[in-house]
Amino acid sequence: MPQNEAQYTVSLLNFWCLPTTAQQDILLINAAEGENVHLRILNKPPDAIHLLWYRGEFLDNKHIIAFLTETSSYHISGPSTGRVTIKRDGSLLLKKVTKKDAGIYTVAVEKENSQTLIGYVKLSVYRHVRKPTIRASNNTVTEDKDAVVFTCYSDAHTIQWLFNGTELQPTERMKLSQDHRSLTIDPVKKEDAGNYQCEASNPISSVASVALELDVKFE
Repeated sequence: MPQNEAQYTVSLLNFWCLPTTAQQDILLINAAEGENVHLRILNKPPDAIHLLWYRGEFLDNKHIIAFLTETSSYHISGPSTGRVTIKRDGSLLLKKVTKKDAGIYTVAVEKENSQTLIGYVKLSVYRHVRKPTIRASNNTVTEDKDAVVFTCYSDAHTIQWLFNGTELQPTERMKLSQDHRSLTIDPVKKEDAGNYQCEASNPISSVASVALELDVKFE
């Protein structure tokens, strides 16, 4: 398997329902921008004759992105080039996905008895998180006299604070902003001295800032 290809299995048992049934199970995929996403079909019916992949939840011709028709006498599929490719087994390969590829994908499999099975996939595409930076209103403070405000600069969805390399356990003297991008300690105590970091993350990656040391003096 190529290093930048992630494979996912759409299971007939877990993610399929009859088209007359409301959408119940969706395979959720978080992919990195630029990687290949391979959607395999597990337990495809042996008597499947038509297989169609759609972009979105609507089963109409204008939303078809790939198709496969196979009988004992012929095999037709498309497209065979570009960033979207359907394999001989009916699996779908999305090459070098971008944020524009995010959304719902639907696969429909028609059997010889005209029964159709439907599967749903929701693809989310993220960029790898960039290393955040951290600043403090003051690196050297006096116990029981001063306050300090740490600010984390990042475009990530989720921010977490670390103290001496482990997850920060906030005390009643600590206040986080609503978006967790600032941490206020008021007043500062001697046990607050140490290294602070903020860790930025999204569903596919996380990275911590360089540690910033807080020095607490005593009067």
